[in-house]
Amino acid sequence: MALTSRTFDDLLVAQSGAVATITLNRPDKLNSFTEALHADLLDVLRTADGDDSIRCIMITGAGKGFCAGQDLGDLDLNNLQDVIEKQYNPLIKTIAGLQKPIIACVNGVAAGAGANMALNCDIVLAARSARFIQSFSQIGLVPDGGGSWVLPRLVGHAKAMALVMTAEPVMADDAEAMGMIYEAVDDADLQTTAHALATRLAALPTTALALTRNMLRQSSTNTLEQQLNVERDYQAAASNTADFKEGVDAFLNKRKPVYTGK
Repeated sequence: MALTSRTFDDLLVAQSGAVATITLNRPDKLNSFTEALHADLLDVLRTADGDDSIRCIMITGAGKGFCAGQDLGDLDLNNLQDVIEKQYNPLIKTIAGLQKPIIACVNGVAAGAGANMALNCDIVLAARSARFIQSFSQIGLVPDGGGSWVLPRLVGHAKAMALVMTAEPVMADDAEAMGMIYEAVDDADLQTTAHALATRLAALPTTALALTRNMLRQSSTNTLEQQLNVERDYQAAASNTADFKEGVDAFLNKRKPVYTGK
């Protein structure tokens, strides 16, 4: 069944060309996570990843918020370990393992695990009115949703430590300035700008983009020698794709390449 022909309680799914847009759709709760939302989001991400007609994924939120993190009214307070293991960890692992690029289009507040889901996407664009909040310390918890991994890599240890301890909100312009996100965009232009970027990525060699993501993520812990070996092996994989052959042929014949993601 086509992804866009299915209906979900708390998600909207649309496809335009090769771009799939997933909209978290609990605006009255600032799109906060529930067990059901986790299940549907995982289902949609995995289905989109396996759909050859989709070559870029964009995730955004309905209403005034992107995602306010966990809905505390839909949480087993006595078994958080199980919630992390069965809901949050699979979500972040799925995002990290996608075989096509994913863009976070942050239209409003992104707090707690909602912020960290966004930051684990490949590229983050945010409305200037958006705020990123590591809100865990406000209720006596520690960062989850991959936050303790991604945030220090984006902004450095000292800044990450302060942000997670103080839960200080970071406006989009400041997030861009500190390297937390790619770009802050005027609110009125956010969706158009994000979709244009997604369309651009969808027209590029999809396998090479996925390999590039994996390569960069390994670079922060690899030695130079290890990273050179990764470059060697990933370049070999990329050079075996039809898109590489198309790119070379287009260059030699001075024409615009037409990539298929294969």
